[in-house]
Amino acid sequence: LAVYHAVTMDRAPAIDPSVLRVARERAGLTQLQLALRVGVVGGERISSWERGFSRPRTPAVLHALAGALHVTPASLLADPPEGPDLRWLRFVAGLSTAELAELVGVSPATIQRWESGQRDRPLPMEVLEALGRALDVSPGQVREALERS
Repeated sequence: LAVYHAVTMDRAPAIDPSVLRVARERAGLTQLQLALRVGVVGGERISSWERGFSRPRTPAVLHALAGALHVTPASLLADPPEGPDLRWLRFVAGLSTAELAELVGVSPATIQRWESGQRDRPLPMEVLEALGRALDVSPGQVREALERS
């Protein structure tokens, strides 16, 4: 929980540093080897993630990291204390804001507003259903995630 709260100012969901380190060690990789497989510069980036100082900034990097370690993206993320918000679900689904916007039929700015909790009224059921299909969750889970955003 402390990890999640300590870094909520970043836009990307927090990873669980200890889970990342254990998964890397289980895969038999050094930090540099993992960085090369993920496509980030240097082992110091992985070290920073494992110490909780930073995190993968995009869903693509999170998914590359999970793939290199043979784990699910969700298993690398810290559990949000209140439950997953829309951004967390989008990262787990591996979608950028632009990709999710295209799947749902809205603008990327609209997705960003929803992730920031800026909505004047509840979303129509057809939008909740489209988000659910894109994120591979139920419309009810989308509604709950939006309430947490």
